[in-house]
Amino acid sequence: MTKFGLYGKFTAADGKRDTLVEILVEASKAMEEINECELYVVSIDNTDPDSVYVYEVWSDEKAHQASLSLEATQTLIQHAKPIIAGTERISTISPIGGKGLKEG
Repeated sequence: MTKFGLYGKFTAADGKRDTLVEILVEASKAMEEINECELYVVSIDNTDPDSVYVYEVWSDEKAHQASLSLEATQTLIQHAKPIIAGTERISTISPIGGKGLKEG
């Protein structure tokens, strides 16, 4: 089975990046309960004060899609929507292995 990776960019409304980061870090904590989520990393851009990046690795794409319908995920999405000025799916990738990823 091929793992599913997603690298995305969120653009926060002016002055709202830190709030968006808090919401996304909270989402990462919720993902700790989901075995199929192997990695969920939130990063900020050092040159753009409104950009936040999320890198996710899932056991497969189906697991990622299923996570979007979870109550915890939906609640966090509703909190984040008003402060998101834009989103961009930078890339979907197929992680092969490395530190932090489950074998198989």
